[in-house]
Amino acid sequence: MTFEEFKNALFEIALKKGCEAAEVYAASSDGFSVNVLKGEIIKYSVERNTGLNLRVLYCGKSGYAYTEVYEDAESLVDHAIDNAKVIENTDVNPMQGKCDYPDIEKKPNPIVDMAEDEKINIALNLERDTLGFDDRVNRMAFCSVDTGVSTEHIYNTLGLAADSTDRYSYVVVAPILRQGEDEHESFAFKFGPDIMQYDEIIKEAVDNALMQFNAKTVDSGEYRILIRNDAAGDLLAAFSSIFSAERVQKGLSLLAGKLGEPIASPLVSIVDDPFEKDNPRAFDAEGVPSVLTTVVEGGVLKSYLHNLKTALKDGVASTSNAGRGGVSAPVDVAPSNFYILKGEKSFAELTEELSSGLIITELSGLHAGLNPVSGDFSLIAKGLLVEGGSIIRSVDQITVAGNFLDLLKNIIGVGSDLRFGIPGGSRIGSPSLLIEKLIVSGK
Repeated sequence: MTFEEFKNALFEIALKKGCEAAEVYAASSDGFSVNVLKGEIIKYSVERNTGLNLRVLYCGKSGYAYTEVYEDAESLVDHAIDNAKVIENTDVNPMQGKCDYPDIEKKPNPIVDMAEDEKINIALNLERDTLGFDDRVNRMAFCSVDTGVSTEHIYNTLGLAADSTDRYSYVVVAPILRQGEDEHESFAFKFGPDIMQYDEIIKEAVDNALMQFNAKTVDSGEYRILIRNDAAGDLLAAFSSIFSAERVQKGLSLLAGKLGEPIASPLVSIVDDPFEKDNPRAFDAEGVPSVLTTVVEGGVLKSYLHNLKTALKDGVASTSNAGRGGVSAPVDVAPSNFYILKGEKSFAELTEELSSGLIITELSGLHAGLNPVSGDFSLIAKGLLVEGGSIIRSVDQITVAGNFLDLLKNIIGVGSDLRFGIPGGSRIGSPSLLIEKLIVSGK
């Protein structure tokens, strides 16, 4: 069967069997990936994935069933109904009805349509240019090019019809530098249609590796801290789940009961922006039209992130933040483009304002070293020692510890250097953040 035929069969059977409503979420992707090393291909893949998730509302409960082939519609409906019958949760799971969507302008991405040998040459040239960038570049950990096209279709018996196509491309370079017997590795990436202009990421990766040489720890104590934009984005991503209304309603977020209250410095505003120019979308994973949501404004918590179910429970409108962990996964809550709004100060100005303290350039242990329920964290870090507004030397073998809300409240400077991580289901970003104080464990 075609998708259209299979969808119509599912809807007809589901309604005949007593379902109040039925919905299909279908997705497919065509992906290309190549990784080169020493001028040779060490990993190469061309993949096509497709799947369809059926959701039915049966006796007020949601049931899901998943398939990768458009066959035997009746069995798929029966499976979804059986799953609904065993659900004990009585939460209402609404579906989006017929609606209009905002016009979305997506940037052209000609890299995606290149022949495979052209993409391989991009990776080979990137490795060659990285190895030749600096005599201290000893070898590469990896050098990759990834491109793809993904499609989504969301239809239901309430009249919803949502279709989208996304095209992505990014390159990643990871050089290993050597000085004497000491070696250090770093990486950098570039996303989007201009990835062939990669000189800046070679320099970034090499510079990040160079700053790790001759590093020493520091005395334990309380320090003024400047968290560089990439590290700040990693920290925000690790704690992004606390803004989910679903986690709040389950008592798994430290933001429960704090709407309308200050949770951060007045310098901090956080938005979820599905219209962000480099990664826009017209609707979420439930087909709800995209809306810009101000989550924190001037330090005050203004909104949680909602899907239709959590919004109904709180008596508010969905913030278009339904997400799925994959085609086979049920509806959840997830950010779109979630980031701290940039300020006006450059990184150099923040470093001067730091005066004496530490610049944190890398955080490790983000999955094991933090608790999103309490907000507490203790993370291995690398960075730079700053005295009198000047960088003195590299720092490693330290741990930074504190509480995420306390950190947000202690922000005294926000940079103009907003940066995002590699896009996945969600895209998280932050500028560099100057923190009044943070506990550092060293020697």
